[in-house]
Amino acid sequence: MDPTKRPSIKPGQSVSIVLKRDQSSGRLTNGIVGEILTNSPHHPHGIKVRLTSGDVGRVKEIHLD
Repeated sequence: MDPTKRPSIKPGQSVSIVLKRDQSSGRLTNGIVGEILTNSPHHPHGIKVRLTSGDVGRVKEIHLD
């Protein structure tokens, strides 16, 4: 599963994202995808999503449960 490709990410999936404020440190935030915000099929830095918690960031890891 490639976090830079939109078809790899579905609402309800468990992922790790990097928030804008954490980009310099690379700190990841875990959560469940609520909404996919990137419209293009690919983004080199990761697909932007909004988690169910309301946090917005780019997907860095997709968790396979």
